Amino acid sequence: MSHFINGKLLTSSSTGATADVIDPSNGSVIETVSLAGADEVEQAVQAAAAAYRSWSRATPGERSAVLARFARILEERAEQFAQVESRQAGKPIRLTREFDVPGTIDNVAFFSGAARNLEGKATAEYSPDHTSSIRREPIGVVGSIAPWNYPLQMAAWKILPAIAAGNTVVLKPAEITPLTSLMFAQAAQDAGLPDGVVNVITGKGRNAGALLLRHPHVAMLSFTGSTAVGVTVLEAAATTAKRVHLELGGKAPFVVFDDADLDAAIHGAVAGSLINTGQDCTAATRAIVHESLYPDFIAGVAELYAKVKLGPTDDPATDLGPLVSMAHRDKVSEMVERARGYARVIGGGIPEGDLSAGSYYRPTLVADAEPGSEIVREEVFGPVLAAYPFSSDDEAIELANDTPYGLAASAWTRDVYRSLRATSEIRSGCVWVNDHIPIISEMPHGGMKESGFGNDMSTYSFDEYTVIKHVMYDRTAKAEKDWHRTIFTLPE
Repeated sequence: MSHFINGKLLTSSSTGATADVIDPSNGSVIETVSLAGADEVEQAVQAAAAAYRSWSRATPGERSAVLARFARILEERAEQFAQVESRQAGKPIRLTREFDVPGTIDNVAFFSGAARNLEGKATAEYSPDHTSSIRREPIGVVGSIAPWNYPLQMAAWKILPAIAAGNTVVLKPAEITPLTSLMFAQAAQDAGLPDGVVNVITGKGRNAGALLLRHPHVAMLSFTGSTAVGVTVLEAAATTAKRVHLELGGKAPFVVFDDADLDAAIHGAVAGSLINTGQDCTAATRAIVHESLYPDFIAGVAELYAKVKLGPTDDPATDLGPLVSMAHRDKVSEMVERARGYARVIGGGIPEGDLSAGSYYRPTLVADAEPGSEIVREEVFGPVLAAYPFSSDDEAIELANDTPYGLAASAWTRDVYRSLRATSEIRSGCVWVNDHIPIISEMPHGGMKESGFGNDMSTYSFDEYTVIKHVMYDRTAKAEKDWHRTIFTLPE
């Protein structure tokens, strides 16, 4: 399977070009997919545009019913999704079974209810002679581009609020991890979603993605990925004044104040930095630790890192899977090697033996890094945590905000006043207190600064996928309105 267009799975494309979906844990080919070109993009957009005419008029209850059936089908197929997601993205099976798939099912169930709760301002007389009401309407065809780190969850985050609000979607997943996105679209179809409401095209960004961005019948673009590509998306959207939703890079600060529960902070740092092998924009990447706790924090994280088990992704005992590709592993390794020249590197390295066939990299703690160094400033997107000390609360907040990104952060403290200050002053779309990473369907996920704008999940996401229309009714039934005299007067 390569594409899902107008309710049908397609195995070929007009370009004749193909790509192998590789299992990062051992380098084996899972499946060879055909890559989309102009013909497939056009077919998908036209299918979505045709489906919009009826889907946008479906009642909230009708859309909700489809999504409720969709959630039940996903529950029935949960293990199949977990297995495929594990193989194509190199995720430990425990992660896909306990996080990726259950989270996706919960998202679908949430939007089944949220579809019936599109709110607007109360209908009322805001002018003495008129009644005003608000209509919240779908935008049209949404062109979505999703990344490779969470293929299934990102497909859900892109598709669900869009179709719950009455839009139709053309999704381009990363060409190296398209399989669960295609399965997701098929499951939605099996739940009764009409043909053309959700379409998935597998292709490269510079080809299929670029065509989707500039297509005149695409009314909105939703992109998750790097900040550099996000800028390209904005430039493309400007050519036809499309609405844009962006979730971009991150360099999340993990601020440990002097009154923090040190054991909790150490465990939180290990979990928050290693989730999805660190390939997560919200992962803890900058541990900013009070100088009084810093030595013990470094020792504690290093000790736990050394106990993390790397292994085959199909083994439930495996903690840490491979990076998504050999090329990405080498990029991470090169950044760590450069850091050895200016910081203290603990752990890290490419494992030998049975794991050498996969793109594995050991957990790495880079201590005593300078705030302006590459390992602190740039996204590594791997199992790497940079750590450095601070001496005052003012310095901690300053260091936390010393980044172009603003997606996520955490503050570790027992002091309620200190936590209130941190959550207020740290410029991130999400700030956790005494935890790092948990997300829930009812709460939004989005960023500030160069981490983008707009929200995934929650009812706040409907603000991205709907337009607000003001409808005003005259209440006087008079041909001659009092305000007309401001414009013209009739002769006596």
